Amino acid sequence: MKDKILASRKSLAYLEGWLSIIINTVLFGLKYWVGLRIHSVAMVADAWHTISDTLTSAIVIIGFWFASRPADKKHSFGHGRAETIASLIIGTLLAVVGFSFLKDSILRLIHREAVNFTVFAVIVFLISAFIKEALAQFSFWAGRKTQGRSLVADAWHHRSDAVASGLIVVGAIIGKYFWWVDGVMGIGVSLLILQAAYSIIRGASSYLVGESVSASLERQIQDAIRKANSTIQLESVHHLHVHDYGEHKELTAHIRLPADMKIEDAHCIVTKIEKAIREELKLEITIHVEPFPLEKEDKELD
Repeated sequence: MKDKILASRKSLAYLEGWLSIIINTVLFGLKYWVGLRIHSVAMVADAWHTISDTLTSAIVIIGFWFASRPADKKHSFGHGRAETIASLIIGTLLAVVGFSFLKDSILRLIHREAVNFTVFAVIVFLISAFIKEALAQFSFWAGRKTQGRSLVADAWHHRSDAVASGLIVVGAIIGKYFWWVDGVMGIGVSLLILQAAYSIIRGASSYLVGESVSASLERQIQDAIRKANSTIQLESVHHLHVHDYGEHKELTAHIRLPADMKIEDAHCIVTKIEKAIREELKLEITIHVEPFPLEKEDKELD
């Protein structure tokens, strides 16, 4: 079952990756050609932003391929985090592109360089905006379906390109009235790219460093534990830690059981809990048992 899920995730990621590569390559050629013809830094910047999507989509494919590799002696929990590392690389590449074109846009304003947009250029970038938003929607859906961070990162890359193309269309329409529009639009595109890069890098870094158990997951864990054994109280379940390795997730938890309980009985309870957690939450769990103090009256009788 787990192998089928992994194969399904990889197939969907490959589909998104190759579809993005083909579409972005075609769009890059059109945008770059139009941008050079009218000497627009904003359009050339957006063209390179589009072709960078091709590279990031290739990274998505490589990341999912590596993440799907089975565990080995050196990586006993598998290679699932490789997919998050791929999203970190995507974010870094976005940042490089953003800073490069921010510099070019500022220089265009300093040199007071104006651009005359053509109707054909406006049509190309308007179509590009719609296509890239459609790609973004597909990538977001694929990311939710597979829980793939790199797919979501790629989706934000598509979305930022769609918005950037839209901004350029707006700039093209009013550009004939204001010489500085191309430079300002270039800065706008650059800042959009940088914002997306920051969001991706922050999210991937936080995940790799290690995040606390969310309140919703903690409630799910506690509910599953109490369902497995109704005698365990809420305050008896604590010290929850989840170590996320992509498809493989390790959970450690502490529970309190009566100090006078037999080891055999405690083992039976723990086994039931572990089975419930694995079946309901797909987490590999290790439980540490702590003795719950006997009542005062019982201690005095002893």
